[in-house]
Amino acid sequence: MDALKTANDTLFILLGAIMVLAMHAGFAFLEVGTVRKKNQVNALVKILTDFAVSTIAYFFIGYGIAYGTSFFVGAEVLAEKNGFELTKFFFLLTFAAAIPAIISGGIAERARFNPQLAATFLIVGFVYPFFEGIAWNQAFGIQAWLKASFGEEFHDFAGSVVVHAMGGWIALPAVLLLGARHGRYRKSGEISAHPPSSIPFLALGAWILTVGWFGFNVMSAQTLDKISGLVALNSLMAMVGGTLVALVLGKNDPGFVHNGPLAGLVAVCAGSDLMHPMGALVVGGVAGALFVVMFTLTQNRWKIDDVLGVWPLHGLCGAWGGIAAGIFGQKTLGGLGGVAFMPQLIMTAMAITVALIGGAAVYGTLKAAMGLRLDQEEEYEGADLSIHRITATPEREPNW
Repeated sequence: MDALKTANDTLFILLGAIMVLAMHAGFAFLEVGTVRKKNQVNALVKILTDFAVSTIAYFFIGYGIAYGTSFFVGAEVLAEKNGFELTKFFFLLTFAAAIPAIISGGIAERARFNPQLAATFLIVGFVYPFFEGIAWNQAFGIQAWLKASFGEEFHDFAGSVVVHAMGGWIALPAVLLLGARHGRYRKSGEISAHPPSSIPFLALGAWILTVGWFGFNVMSAQTLDKISGLVALNSLMAMVGGTLVALVLGKNDPGFVHNGPLAGLVAVCAGSDLMHPMGALVVGGVAGALFVVMFTLTQNRWKIDDVLGVWPLHGLCGAWGGIAAGIFGQKTLGGLGGVAFMPQLIMTAMAITVALIGGAAVYGTLKAAMGLRLDQEEEYEGADLSIHRITATPEREPNW
């Protein structure tokens, strides 16, 4: 019976890992559709190579920092319990690799290739697992202190704070250090429009992410006996709430409409196993509004050139999700309880602090050591030709 249980658990978490792996295709196509045509190839290559570098960094360094385990034992030990611990690593790796995939959207169209790979290695190897260990593996006794002080630990079921807020807030200093794309903001104060190159690709990316997210959230139970339909329905309701509010506030703009469900899903991750579905609908709706309003402010008023809006989408909506779990997870609002507001607030603030310091340190050091961005001529030519020596589609067909 135990053998059957471990086999089922291994299959369950493996399916989750595969679904979240598929989400990286979503990140890629969301970026491909949003950037200009001359940077589409770069977006595709960058997401795949970032995933590969993340795997190396997390396998050899990051996973050990977060969970205190390593793979430096014989294969017969690793294969115990149907290799459940290995598939668990695969699942958690797909979360860790989402951090550079998130950052990629913010720094698109002007970042050099190799410095970004170096940043990926440092962030997934050191910065992200430092906070992951605190939140999900009782590191430094902070969770125990929160429980002693406020009666409950910090609760982040599927990573609103640990993954999304961290990714979004690490991206912010990267975007600021890189500076805006050339020609985006003119000296006269006017803003030059850089419309998406392909709404169909943008929509495809959003849909792949949305479908994969149900593996991201539901499979965060990690074992089959802990699966909960509540997580699935809450994810659905938050997705719908984010979509509808983004539709209204974004005035039917397809970019906002397709990022709305992502905003709702980012926010619901933390409390998806606790909230009432109506609470999840509200959380998703607030996230949809937060994204539309803050993306517009970031781009137009503050002139921060965050291409895909990853700071509002992941950073702010993720932080909102962490705090919202402490509100809508309460029994008084129809939730299951077992969560308190102050631990959520304190750990969300800590995640933001770690992300800002870590992001500034990594990207600041790399900027000083090797430079972060393409020169003006390379940027004008486009990252596809400057870095990869090829365009997404040939300018003319061969006539032979």
